[in-house]
Formats: sequence, structure tokens, C-alpha cells
Amino acid sequence: MYNTMQRISTLLLIGLIALSAATAGVKPNGLISDNAVLQRGTSVPIWGTADQGEKVTVGFQGQTVSTIARNGQWIVRLKPLKAGGPFTMRINDLEFKNILVGEVWICSGQSNMAFTVAKGDNAESAVAASKDSMLRLLTVPQNDNGEPALAWQECGPDTVGSFSAVGYFFGRDLRKELDVPVGLINSSVGGTPAEAWTSRAVIRANPDLRYLLRDPVRTGKGRPGGLYDAMIVPLQPYAMRGVIWYQGEANASRAQEYRTLFPAMIADWRNAWGQGDFPFLFVQLAPFTPKLPEGAWAELRQAQLVTAITVPNTAMAVITDLGEENDIHPKKKEPVGERLALAARALVYGEQIEYSGPMYTKSVVLGDKVILCFDHVDGGLVVRGETLAGFAIAGADGNYVPAKAEIRRDKCVLVSSPQVSEPTAVRYGWSNWMAVNLYNKAGLPASPFCTCDFPMKVVD
Repeated sequence: MYNTMQRISTLLLIGLIALSAATAGVKPNGLISDNAVLQRGTSVPIWGTADQGEKVTVGFQGQTVSTIARNGQWIVRLKPLKAGGPFTMRINDLEFKNILVGEVWICSGQSNMAFTVAKGDNAESAVAASKDSMLRLLTVPQNDNGEPALAWQECGPDTVGSFSAVGYFFGRDLRKELDVPVGLINSSVGGTPAEAWTSRAVIRANPDLRYLLRDPVRTGKGRPGGLYDAMIVPLQPYAMRGVIWYQGEANASRAQEYRTLFPAMIADWRNAWGQGDFPFLFVQLAPFTPKLPEGAWAELRQAQLVTAITVPNTAMAVITDLGEENDIHPKKKEPVGERLALAARALVYGEQIEYSGPMYTKSVVLGDKVILCFDHVDGGLVVRGETLAGFAIAGADGNYVPAKAEIRRDKCVLVSSPQVSEPTAVRYGWSNWMAVNLYNKAGLPASPFCTCDFPMKVVD
């Protein structure tokens, strides 16, 4: 009897040791944790590491999916999930609680995306009103070595202050309008150029960009491909709805190159995630007086405008009314997040709302005058003030002079100057820091532009 009991005890001990070893060997990606938000309505990958040949079983929302780890890696895919929660996920004998299903967005860029709620306008009231257990926040730490440590948190006064202000206000508005859980992943680092967020393979494959890998190669956070590897690759292929992006200041001295680099970066991310042309919503640079030649930031804004026009499923939030002349980090981040949310609500979630300020589309030359046409006028163009400001006109000599501008037929602007008898180009808001006042009736400002990128039609 004693030997039998001893044998049973030994077998139980062996079983517990084996079970403990199996559990210890299975490790999901850090994004799969307590308090996480999973994307609704699409196939959801769950992945991680385990011992070679180990069976991994994932159970969630009534689904059970298994696989065998190969080369230390495993991945399963859950069928499309319905919004709601909280739910519990089981991976072998691991248990993750308080998981929601809803809308997931990645918030990325440089310092104006990293800028926290605690530093912005009306921070105290924003933090006090932030409690929402259905809004979850995750900040990716800057990390150049290995997989970053990740942790989802419920949004509230104890957590929101250190989170991206633009990201938070964007997510807060989506929560209000969609009434489903929202998860925000903030992966942003101040002072970083777009090439740091682009894979080296894409940079190397582009003849206009590959020099970035041959010049004295930069190190640190500006290193081409560095932040992509450290802070974007670890997020792939986490299912998400789209990206909001606030960056460009670090590339303002190379605006012409940005016309190639920025679309290449967007295409790079889309290709890596394998979710098709997911929404990519971004912020145009605010007015500011940098230590750069006059017009450098205007040229970068034009590069952003061209991207918004030419790259599918993108939208641009214009913030010409939110800049601070001597501060590269304007503190009014709430309307920035709100404008990005407008774009998401219209383009992604199908609301019939105006989401953009007036965008220049074409021009017609009539003698010594130019008629500029716009879309996104939302019932008509309006001027905030007595007269339109910020327009300049040039002739064949390329010298721009201030122009008189008047709204015509609610969606056009007539521009002229007695100094230019045969106009060839028009600019609006073409300076680093500017005062401009063209809006639509939705209260959204017009994007700065130069007609030089868009042929002007001449009518006799």
C-alpha cells in the first residue's frame, strides 16, 4: 500500500513539474496581457514564444485554437470578434483578465505626439475627467535592445497624465461617438526623423533614399530604421484599425525628400502589417519660427499636403490656428486629437460629417486674376476677420507679392495684385509662422498650399 501511494505521489509530482515547465515555456507577446484591447471585426493574431514542439492552446470568447511551437515561435489566429468585455483569455495554463474587444489605434511620431496630457492646456480638468474603464492605454518605452516591456492600463487620473495628449483626446472622442472599447498604443519619440521609423530594407530599395544608409551613418534615435526595429516591429502583427501620426519637424530641412520618404514609410507599415491600406491619419505642422530658412516648414507642409492628396486612405488634420510662434510644442493638443477623430469618424466609421478644412484643388487664370477652387467647403468658405490674409501671387519672374483675396460663390477665392499682370502661381500661408484665416463653415482651417504642384488652367 505504501509503495502504491509513493508511486502515485511520485507520478503526481512529475506531472506537476512537467505542467510547471510547460507553463513556464509559453510566453505570449507583451501586447497580450491583462487590460488589453483586441481589434473587433477582423482576424486577430495571438503569438509568442515557447519550447520547440510545445502545444499552445488559446481560448477566448468561445473560441479554442491550438498550434505547435516551431523554432521557439508560435502564432494562432482568432476569428473576428464582437466588441465588448471584459473577457478572460487562457493560453495553456496562463490566464489574462479584463480584456476588451473594440477599436485599436497606434499613435506614433515625434515629440508632439509624445507630448503628454499633463503638459497641455487645461491639463488639470482633462486629467480629472479622464476616468473610463473602456479606454485603455499602452506606451511603448524607447528601447533599442530586445523586446520592450509593455503594459496596458485603464484610462483614468492615475494613468492618463503621462500618456500622449493627441492620442488621448483622439481616443476619448472615438469612445464618445462609437460607444465601444478603444485601445491606444503610443509609440513615439521626440526629435526623430521619419527615416528612423522606416525599415532599412525600404530605404535601401529606394534610389532616392538609400544615401541615408551610406553617409556617415547616424546613431541613436535618428538612426535610419532604428526605431522601426525597436518600437514598430514588436507591435506587428497586432490587429488594429489604423495609425495616427504627428511628425515632420525633424525632416523640415529636407522637405523635397519627405515627399518620397513619408509615403514610403506609410507603404512600409501597411505592407508589414498585412492588413491592406489601413487608415493613416496625420497632423500637418503647426505655425512656428524655427532656426531654418523662411519657408522651410511651408515646404514640409506642402509635402504633407501632397501625401494627403495622393496616398489612398489618408487624411490630414490642419492646425494653422493652433501654433505658438516661439514654441515647437504648442500646448493646445485637444483640438488636434479632435480633428484626427473627425477624420476617423468620417473615413473609417462612415459618419456623414465634414472632417477636413478647405483643400485647394485647381485654379483658373483670368487675365490678371486667378480663381482658386477648393473642396471640403462644408456649405461655403468663410473668412475669420474682415479680409482674407496669407495669399501671395507671382508672375513669370517667380517673385511673390501679397495679394488681395476675396471669396466667390462660397467655394472659390479670387486672387490678384496690381503688381502682377500675368500671374503664374499663387501661395497661401507660405511661411514658417503665418497668420491665415480661411475656413469652412464647419470651423476647420484651410491647408496652406502652393499652386506650383498643380497646373493652372489659363482661360482667355
